[in-house]
Amino acid sequence: MQAVVFFISAAIVIVGALGVVLRANPVHAALSMVMCLFGVAVLFVSLDAHFLAAVQVIVYAGAIVVLFLFVLMLLGVDKAEDVRTERVKVQRPFAAIVGAGMLGLALVALFAARGRNITGQGTSDPGKQALVGEDNIRALARSVFSDYVLAFQLTSVLLVIAVLGTVLLARRPPKQLPLPDDAEAAA
Repeated sequence: MQAVVFFISAAIVIVGALGVVLRANPVHAALSMVMCLFGVAVLFVSLDAHFLAAVQVIVYAGAIVVLFLFVLMLLGVDKAEDVRTERVKVQRPFAAIVGAGMLGLALVALFAARGRNITGQGTSDPGKQALVGEDNIRALARSVFSDYVLAFQLTSVLLVIAVLGTVLLARRPPKQLPLPDDAEAAA
């Protein structure tokens, strides 16, 4: 049964990821991202990582994708753009070279890590071990709100700045209506 759940959710993730890349409409691409993130959440549930599955749905599929959709709606995606006209001629070949390089690095890392324990299972750091009898969520909360609290605050400030910047960029200047005095002077 676990294999069936894995293959179905892996297929959902792959189809969602392909939808993100191949969809022409940005709103449809963002909704494909939601599908991909829900598939990842199902994979987390199948691995008994229920907290990560809940975070995946609430934070990523809920908040981040809603933020993406909010930004897309503010920027106005209803305008058709001619994708054949390129401002930077070397952009596509450079992107292909960088993509091939990243794929090569991923393959090198995969072959270098073959046979090694890359998940961290079986390793332990006595300084970072949870207290005896303490559950994982409490240990995670203690770590997040003590060791990494500055990183989370900086991330929230960055997201607020991104939303404010989007609102300012999307705001159109008000249309100037002709004043009644100007119309009489012109006549």
